[in-house]
Amino acid sequence: MKTKNILVSFAFAAALCSCNVLDIQPTSDFSPEVVWGDSDAVDHYVYGFYAYMKNYCEVSSSNQSSYSDAYADVLKSGSWNQYNHGYNTTMMQESSFSAVGAGAFECWDDQYTYIRRCNEFFRDAPTYVSKYGEEKINAWTAEVRFIRALCYMRLMMVYGNDDPSFAKGGVPIRLEVQGPDKNDMPRCTWDEGWDVVLNDLQFAATYLPKDAPASGRLKKAAAYGMISRAALYAKRWERVVSAADSCALYGGELAADYKTVISTASCPENLIAVSFTSDGKMNHRADTFFRPIGDRSRHGNKDIYGVIGPTSELVDSYEMADGTPFDWTTFGDDPYTGREPRFYASIIYNGCKWEDRTIELYEGGEDAYDTFTCSNTTKSTPTGYYFRKFITEGESNWETNGSSHFAFFLRYAEVLLNKAEAQAELGHVEDACATLNLVRTRVNLPGRTDTDKDAFMAHLRSERMVELAGEGRRFWDLRRWKLAEDAINGQVVHGVQIKKEEDGSFTYTTVSVDADRTRIFPSRYYAFSIPESERNNNLALGENNPGW
Repeated sequence: MKTKNILVSFAFAAALCSCNVLDIQPTSDFSPEVVWGDSDAVDHYVYGFYAYMKNYCEVSSSNQSSYSDAYADVLKSGSWNQYNHGYNTTMMQESSFSAVGAGAFECWDDQYTYIRRCNEFFRDAPTYVSKYGEEKINAWTAEVRFIRALCYMRLMMVYGNDDPSFAKGGVPIRLEVQGPDKNDMPRCTWDEGWDVVLNDLQFAATYLPKDAPASGRLKKAAAYGMISRAALYAKRWERVVSAADSCALYGGELAADYKTVISTASCPENLIAVSFTSDGKMNHRADTFFRPIGDRSRHGNKDIYGVIGPTSELVDSYEMADGTPFDWTTFGDDPYTGREPRFYASIIYNGCKWEDRTIELYEGGEDAYDTFTCSNTTKSTPTGYYFRKFITEGESNWETNGSSHFAFFLRYAEVLLNKAEAQAELGHVEDACATLNLVRTRVNLPGRTDTDKDAFMAHLRSERMVELAGEGRRFWDLRRWKLAEDAINGQVVHGVQIKKEEDGSFTYTTVSVDADRTRIFPSRYYAFSIPESERNNNLALGENNPGW
């Protein structure tokens, strides 16, 4: 039987709010009779922990202010600091990250609040084994341990330091509910931190069902897929490979058509998809910030800003349909014809068909780009492209109720890319190519035949950038590869200026879109500062990360 994906449905969650347990408040706020009164109450309580995934998906914030790919080189915001978009100020001003905390990525208090709530569940659950049975308690515990793993994983990604010379490169580990006497706690080591993440995920993989009893609940394939991601960050290559294989064993699979993956939440490839609703209760604003501005008159003059656009760094990385690398010298007269399928599924470009019209991104066209400045916000895309991946063509309900397109949290294609990278790191480049080629074959691209690890890794990095574009992996990939200094520091990103000639043809000019500024990513950004407030509060915390 084919295993379906995890569709985290917040419509379902909203309908359960009357149960008084879905708010994920500490269990001490309720009597045990309320939280553990019957199986449905516990089930609703556990499902409430899934809100974590909504809060940490890319499109969760109302103004698209948490879009991590816009802190990298693949998406560019046209706002200097409007709409609560701090992307450009963060990347162009050193003061954005400081010893006070991790700036846009600050999450210390939130993560430990979630961790405490998880620990409260673990404290109480053993009391009810006799009432609900060990199998049911283990299944519920598996779900909550998955969420706790995500919390520690986030902490390790933001604050963890993998420098072997830095003895305590992890974070404080709190695996039970603790009182004031346990306030002071040192950081763990890098390896100890990832041990906690992987142990929780392994418990989840062991006790989660292959086929969840209800839509939207975690299953084994999702847990093994997340192990592959966590082990990649932990640099435990063999564990990445084994987890990816287990994910496939329990239902992980690629969809035949990439367009299906990004248009259909229930596509089996979407191991975890965060759903939103079209009734205005659980929504986001991707249409407001991604749609081409020419849609304004066609959607009741609805406010459409269109100010987050794909960069040329991303767009030019999509190959031609036959696998030839794109370059402007060879293909510049007709740059958008004959590209690979992911380009057409992800990018809105000049001359493409969109809803009932042809997109006009040339100067004077109704979708034309606007020049970015460091004082205001553009009136449309700053790059000459719009991002298609989180908006639904022909959809109009967002005009009154907000956007409801689902968000990607974990896809099987990522699991395969994780595996391919780990195989290369283990020295098995031929096997790595075979795994990578599964992703390429899906979009009819020729397979890689690298024999050299460095050549393969260059291809793997490009593949991750285009396959997972906009899904929140690029910024973190650059950090874990220690390549953010090369890709970001002292660099600018680019877009395209388009001019329509009198004969109807177009000329394209690649231009910098960072307003004559350069971006900042010094080496200390690889491990952000532990919050100053925590360092003052926890006297055993120990040394801060270097550079802060």
